[in-house]
Amino acid sequence: MAGGGFASSSNETVFEARITGAVILSCIMAATGGLMFGYDIGISGGVTAMPSFLAEFFPDIYKRVQVPAAESNYCKYDNQKLQLFTSSLYLAALVASMVASPVTRQLGRKQTMLLAGVVFIVGTVLSALAGNLFLLILGRILLGCGVGFANQAVPVFLSEIAPTRIRGALNILFQLNITIGIFIANLVNWKTAQIAGGYGWRISLAGAGVPAVMLTIGSLIVDDTPNSLIERGFEEQGKTVLRRIRGVENIEPEFEDILRASKVAKEVKSPFKDLMKSHNRPPLIIAICMQVFQQMTGINAIMFYAPVLFSTIGFHNDASLYSSVITGAVNVLSTLVSVYFVDKAGRRMLLIEACVQMFISQIIIGVVLGMKLQDHSDSLSKGLGLLVVIMVCTFVASFAWSWGPLGWLIPSETFPLETRSAGQSVTVFTNMLFTFIVAQGFLSMLCFLKFGIFLFFSAWILIMAFFTVFLIPETKNVPIEDMADKVWRQHWFWNKYM
Repeated sequence: MAGGGFASSSNETVFEARITGAVILSCIMAATGGLMFGYDIGISGGVTAMPSFLAEFFPDIYKRVQVPAAESNYCKYDNQKLQLFTSSLYLAALVASMVASPVTRQLGRKQTMLLAGVVFIVGTVLSALAGNLFLLILGRILLGCGVGFANQAVPVFLSEIAPTRIRGALNILFQLNITIGIFIANLVNWKTAQIAGGYGWRISLAGAGVPAVMLTIGSLIVDDTPNSLIERGFEEQGKTVLRRIRGVENIEPEFEDILRASKVAKEVKSPFKDLMKSHNRPPLIIAICMQVFQQMTGINAIMFYAPVLFSTIGFHNDASLYSSVITGAVNVLSTLVSVYFVDKAGRRMLLIEACVQMFISQIIIGVVLGMKLQDHSDSLSKGLGLLVVIMVCTFVASFAWSWGPLGWLIPSETFPLETRSAGQSVTVFTNMLFTFIVAQGFLSMLCFLKFGIFLFFSAWILIMAFFTVFLIPETKNVPIEDMADKVWRQHWFWNKYM
């Protein structure tokens, strides 16, 4: 099974490649790590909106929600333990990401994905069967360890195995699967909330095991990347895999390119220390800033707590879960836009356009809530409630075709081989750190800032726009091992570090 051939230039070399079945299968199987991550992002918000779940683990919040007039609309769900239920996963992922870097480098991308799947399965079982808050949080911590390993290995795997010309589209399979996972989780929550007996939340949490099993099986089937095999000394095996995934006989130019990068990588004894060197500063700063900005758009505040947010503005429980299904569907469809355009229009255009769209959406949401939703009013009018849902969807759409996928793609393709695992580890660490901060603080911030929280996030989006215009370079159609020469040395600002 093979598609049309193409060649991508790399200074004096030409890398021939066909879109082979081996590449497509490997990328689909690896991207199920995104499905696993996305399902967990989506499931936690819906579960925390279920009365039966609140009654069992958070009785104080359950009582508060049952008497709406007794508490400010913005403060109904303000509870540090409830926020810890969501955020503990990301705190664990943050720690695991640092351990995942040497594991990914020494054992390979394939074995790291296998480990991620197995740990996630154990965490799923513990979460679904939990009888008290301690076991529930422990299960979330194990899920976080699985996420940390998967988010470390999967984007690097996808960038290394994909032909240059379609690297962006195939890498975005990871983000596409995150959005599909969120959408499926929203659907599951919507249905399980209607189950009589109050155990629907257990089914929702148990569902996370499905993508984890898919990733585990997939990691047993696929080959490791040629880059990883060659870096670990398996040159002939790496060459064989490279020939298989490229579908052509003339793989010598690309093989030699990877071999040169591997020799440089072997000279680096401490990748994290090497990250601090001047020539690695551009991709490191870009990677860190993109993760901070990705979270400070407020996207995960909306995705984690969408049902809670919609309940806050007056939607009933079923309606709030249904609204989350709509935003989840928008998320999936909009990510497909990125798959189509990322290797055509480029990375920068998508990032800049999205900043404008997200800024306008957040401002409108903040203004509407500020003018019409008071602390103890029952809800927005039907028309204004619909406007808020539309603006949330507009915001989610723009994020889904830009900062969502590109926040993972650009860091995974810009680090040199010798610091790629370490760079990805810092990327995941930063992402999880700020995901944890947003998850742990959002409900308290909503209570304190009220509608102003949307204006807070919009201010960050304005900063992101200026950063993108001046400091994020275009990386489309650049071979992954040639970023230093073709991107950083050509950039008006970053070239001084090279």
